[in-house]
Amino acid sequence: MPALDLTADPVALTAAMVDVASVSGDERALADALEQALREQAPHLEVLRSGETVLARTRLGRPHRVLLAGHLDTVPIADNVPSRRADGVVHGCGTSDMKSGDAVFAHLAVALAEPRHDLTFVFYDCEEVEAERNGLGRIEREHRDWLDADLAILGEPTDGTLEAGCQGTLRVEIRTAGRRAHSARSWLGDNAIHRAGEILARLAAYDARDVDIDGCRYREGLQAVRIGGGVAGNVVPDECVVTVNFRFAPDRSAEQAVAHVRELFDGYELTVTDLSPGALPGLSAPAAAEFVAASGAPPRAKYGWTDVSRFAALGIPAVNYGPGDPNLAHTREEHVAEAAITACADVLRRYLAP
Repeated sequence: MPALDLTADPVALTAAMVDVASVSGDERALADALEQALREQAPHLEVLRSGETVLARTRLGRPHRVLLAGHLDTVPIADNVPSRRADGVVHGCGTSDMKSGDAVFAHLAVALAEPRHDLTFVFYDCEEVEAERNGLGRIEREHRDWLDADLAILGEPTDGTLEAGCQGTLRVEIRTAGRRAHSARSWLGDNAIHRAGEILARLAAYDARDVDIDGCRYREGLQAVRIGGGVAGNVVPDECVVTVNFRFAPDRSAEQAVAHVRELFDGYELTVTDLSPGALPGLSAPAAAEFVAASGAPPRAKYGWTDVSRFAALGIPAVNYGPGDPNLAHTREEHVAEAAITACADVLRRYLAP
């Protein structure tokens, strides 16, 4: 089993965690190493293992509890393990998404034996794959009390900026129907692909909302992301399917988002294929407001969906905050600046230390 020194500088710890490969579904070696390190180096923490998720928490009786969560898994390795350090940068798979965030959290788990708030740390598996395998879902089902907190901080890469809440996402398939015919006698048919033109026209004319919530500006977006139809090169098609993705602000519920899209495409057959609610920022909650102040910069809205939505569904304010660049996530050239790791650790230490 590889050994992790959680007392080490978070930069060195980032490199060490990258060197333990943990592609989704194969996190055991890293989870084992992290569990052993927490049990040996953080006697002030209660530690729990669930599958390939490692949890730890204080029980100091503080008025508030802050939960710090990070996923251990990465996308498949692209010839970028082991890690490499050069010119103030750590290179390697998962450096940005999100082993640098994990390293900061694991370091603080050992360093802060007497924090200002009670702390819970959740290092979970299978975030990069289908939602039903996500370790947070298993923890919610089997160890629900471990997720209780006044604020959840996910170490997703945000370039060291506090990103509050997240957008919801909805995908639908919109179908048009026609009548098949030989293309040489097209007047005998009804072209379903041509009928999809009205769907595309409505999308092109759509005026997306901008919404301000807790000082964060969420922009909505409605886009066609796929179109399919056709039978053969000499057949007038009798069906066309347009897949539409709606990224909606978190002031809409999932049900409201579906109703909005159904209203927009009234008259068409519509099937929901994917739906996840957004997460309100909740920055007015005391623990969240304190973290905003400690971060030293105005928060911004999170564009995209993250696991903060899981916490919001439990009534827990949640934010994204990590040292990596989200634009480098999942790339062959993934890397993170050492200074960004240090800055993130300093902000969290300032927020959590007594």
